[in-house]
Amino acid sequence: MSLLNHLRVFRERGWTAIDAAAYADAWQRFGGSVATHPQVVERLAGLAGIPVRYLGWIVDGQVRAAIPAWGRHLALSKEVLKHAGKKALFDLGNAEVILPIAEDARISLRHRARYLSELNREQVLDLRPQGEELALNRAPADFSKKFRYNQRREQRLLEEAGGVLQPMAELSPAEQAAIYADLFQRRWNFEVPGKARLADVFGLMREFMRGSLVLLDGEPVAIQILYRVESPKWISVEYINGGVAPENREFSPGSVLSFVNTQQAWAEAEALGKPLRYSFGRADREYKDRWCHRVPVFQV
Repeated sequence: MSLLNHLRVFRERGWTAIDAAAYADAWQRFGGSVATHPQVVERLAGLAGIPVRYLGWIVDGQVRAAIPAWGRHLALSKEVLKHAGKKALFDLGNAEVILPIAEDARISLRHRARYLSELNREQVLDLRPQGEELALNRAPADFSKKFRYNQRREQRLLEEAGGVLQPMAELSPAEQAAIYADLFQRRWNFEVPGKARLADVFGLMREFMRGSLVLLDGEPVAIQILYRVESPKWISVEYINGGVAPENREFSPGSVLSFVNTQQAWAEAEALGKPLRYSFGRADREYKDRWCHRVPVFQV
């Protein structure tokens, strides 16, 4: 047996190879997040051309936990993409990773992973705290009356100036990609990651995309890339990144868009009777602290 096979055997102790259908079944039973959703994993791994190895933690003949793996990493890992020369193929930001694990299961995870959710803290025995934190959007009731008033006022002023909200679903993937690439570059002064394949990625992720963009005098001035998945007991939304036309800052279109998109997500979650985990990614910018509370994440 080669050294690599020895290492894999050690890493996979307690785990059994399963197929994609068994992984999807585990996700639908135990829940997960955008980064572990069966279709997200399958489609983006297919785009990358990197096969996924699915593993199950089986007790008494039943799958009690499951993971998608790329070698020694979880599937969709940035490190694996970089090593394969596909660093910017797609962008999931610093997405919260919720693994499909039964509540009463206790597993050992020897695959490398970062930004593992606090929801898996009790189930994964070898987690270590990560230095960074994630920014999860606060519930509407957690904002002050003044904050909510100011957001509604900004939205009204924008609309009075000719601002219009358009659902992302009304745009084709190519239109979404062109607008996002333009507004991202104008905001950050560098090219959006994965620009060459953006339309392909947005096409693959279309059923998961949510939110709106802001038009002013018919021209796009703010956009956010949001992906949403629904688990049995919660809803996960990932705010990947966005773009804003700098010359329209007096109307705060980015802030208005954050307010509208988060309000819609909370209203939908409330209607479904499920908690919402709306992640702004790593808690690394001041504006995120205005919109979010910080939560710990873990790594292996």
